[in-house]
Amino acid sequence: INEALSFINFLYKEKVDAILVQDIGLVHILRNIFPDLVLHASTQMNIHSVDEARKLKVLGFKRIVLGRECDIELVKKIKKEVDIELEVFAHGALCMSNSGQCYMSSFIGKRSGNRGRCGGACRLAYELIKNDETVGKKAYYLSLKDLYTLDKVQELINAGIDSLKIEGRLKRKEYVSLVTKTYKEAINGVVDENKRKYQLQEMFNRGFTSGHIF
Repeated sequence: INEALSFINFLYKEKVDAILVQDIGLVHILRNIFPDLVLHASTQMNIHSVDEARKLKVLGFKRIVLGRECDIELVKKIKKEVDIELEVFAHGALCMSNSGQCYMSSFIGKRSGNRGRCGGACRLAYELIKNDETVGKKAYYLSLKDLYTLDKVQELINAGIDSLKIEGRLKRKEYVSLVTKTYKEAINGVVDENKRKYQLQEMFNRGFTSGHIF
């Protein structure tokens, strides 16, 4: 706790715009020590309902990064009924668990996804073993396709979304640059979708999916 507060004190003095928080206990402490610090609720809080969003509003959060599992109708409902900023995942890696609530990386690689250090153990190839015998071929059974909503950006805007979240953990700077530029073009209504989709596929590609949101 002391280490966390020391780091947050540094961020506070540097006048960061907001900090992203998962832990409710830490939120309680921060409200007392840094009452004017802007808090954003991490996707790892797994917010999937209007009631949960209302509770975070009461706790003093300014923005919620909704769980990847929310569909667009639920997003619209939360935005309509709760006066709070919403951020949703628009592009990038999906989690095979509920937005990071997974112990696989922790068990296999001693890197906890719940502490922001996921090693992506679900991205590896695995063998299926039944009664001590291998069944079928070694394959990427747990590795999901990447989220792609470039063709749905206007629908996200119409839903009242305040911010699009681009997942870029462990990605090259060229990837982050291209994806960010592409979605900014879409927001401004000037994107060449076919050209950009091809470029995104060439840059990095596990295959695309519209995910849970669509």
